[in-house]
Amino acid sequence: MTNNNLKGIHHVTAMTNKAMRNYEFMTEVVGMRLVKKTVNQDDIQTYHTFFADDVGSPGTDMTFFDFPNNPKGSKGTNSISRTGLRVPNDAALEYYLNRFEEHNVKHEGIQELFGKKVLPFEEEDGQRYQLFSDENNEGVAPGQPWKNGPVPEDKAVYGLGPIEITVSYYDDFKKVLTIWYETHS
Repeated sequence: MTNNNLKGIHHVTAMTNKAMRNYEFMTEVVGMRLVKKTVNQDDIQTYHTFFADDVGSPGTDMTFFDFPNNPKGSKGTNSISRTGLRVPNDAALEYYLNRFEEHNVKHEGIQELFGKKVLPFEEEDGQRYQLFSDENNEGVAPGQPWKNGPVPEDKAVYGLGPIEITVSYYDDFKKVLTIWYETHS
């Protein structure tokens, strides 16, 4: 069965080396709600946490596997190199810029990318993110901000944004995506 209604990314999964630190960062700093905590089905000693919008809508999930003592992430190829998260507008980026300063979060300041304002930042274990302003967005509808979270609803993360992928085989990667698009549109 083909789903021609695909409009974005369902979820992104990453690794962390400390589940508690990751939980505190994602909930208390970024302001995403923990919607589920389970275990890795292949390794039941490993937590699998799910952070999303207020109701866990598809397209808002950022999940993590906890591998204690895992080395800090390193930049390379053939991987997601930066995960995008959506916020309502440019004012939300200003809010997060101040929030990141207060919480000593490494960031690169507000920038422009493809005509959108963005705020690149990094978590302590090397995970790289980028907040995207949805100001004047005409694309995929947003999720629902966390109603009782630490970030005001009008500034909160409410979905996944563009994902940056670094590949060493660009021509092959482009071909696969082109074929997939042509057979699914």
